[in-house]
Amino acid sequence: MLTGHERPAPQRVPVRLGGRSYDVHVGSGLLDQAGSLCCQGGAFSKGLLITNETVGSLYGGLVQRSLSLAGLRVPRVDIPDGEQYKTLETAQRVYRAAVGHRLDRRSFFIALGGGVVGDLAGFAAATFLRGVALIQVPTTLLAQVDAAVGGKVGVNLDEGKNLVGAFHQPRIVIADVDTLRTLPKRQLAAGLAEVIKYGVIGDPDLLQFVEDRLDRLAAGDRAALLRIVARSCEIKAAVVAEDERETEGVRECLNFGHTIGHALEAAFGYEGMLHGEAVAAGMVAAAMLSARLTGFPEAEVQRLADLLQRAGLPAAPPPVEEAKLLTLMRRDKKTVDQKIRFVLAEQPGRWVVRDDVPDDLVLEIVREQRNRWASAK
Repeated sequence: MLTGHERPAPQRVPVRLGGRSYDVHVGSGLLDQAGSLCCQGGAFSKGLLITNETVGSLYGGLVQRSLSLAGLRVPRVDIPDGEQYKTLETAQRVYRAAVGHRLDRRSFFIALGGGVVGDLAGFAAATFLRGVALIQVPTTLLAQVDAAVGGKVGVNLDEGKNLVGAFHQPRIVIADVDTLRTLPKRQLAAGLAEVIKYGVIGDPDLLQFVEDRLDRLAAGDRAALLRIVARSCEIKAAVVAEDERETEGVRECLNFGHTIGHALEAAFGYEGMLHGEAVAAGMVAAAMLSARLTGFPEAEVQRLADLLQRAGLPAAPPPVEEAKLLTLMRRDKKTVDQKIRFVLAEQPGRWVVRDDVPDDLVLEIVREQRNRWASAK
């Protein structure tokens, strides 16, 4: 439950992309302002609210009322909850709802939910009528600090995660930290994995902040949550502004822990591990590889594993078939010429990409990782 008697001042994080620039609004009580904020994203008359049943029952009515007061007619469509439903089949449900409500190219989609809702609604917005406007209203910590910002949208195939997708920037992002009060502890922890990632690759001070205030974050302290969401968005906004479409080698840093993490998600059918849990295990593996290959201090590996476990996240993956893990890593969208690319850390705040990591070393690290941390509490 969120704490604090006063609402902290909201923050606005600009994402500077020339004609596609937009703002990320981070604050408390922002859902009440969804209608007026949406109007800042463009001149719309109607739209489609895309959510799931759980989030819709909590916040759908509030958002629709705010939109209605702003003169926006926005019916709602619910999609199934879970990464396993982030598919082309589910996207078709959104397309058909949009056709049924007679949306046109001047309409917009508004994504209300976590990363699955945001990714799928964004993909639908990028492709419906060859592209309509998108507004992101993330309601999970993971979506607020990562998935809703930066324009990457997509769906999964059985063969791997996010293999079908597009770059489609939102017109505005509304991140209301009050929505985190209804988030299960496991989901909150999963979001902290991405915050910790930003600390490792981009901001040692953020990493220290999470270490020092982990109990307050877990308890839902508004001010602490607002700070980590805003700072994470600042880091991602700077990276995206420099390398929007991941062509300059800068945006790859955001994949720290994701090479193994995405493979783990796929290996367990997108049901056994949450994205943040898989990324947590992937980050520890990447840190261990870094200690072998880049001189990343062993003390920092242990520090990372300790922090993740304190946050309720795994420092090691469950047992998984090794050949399957390698196959899934090679299907990753970042792979080039069948070479698996790893983002490795050199020091906190410094990173490098390597595509020459031997398969045998990867598997050795994963085995060692399980031996060191699989049974730790």
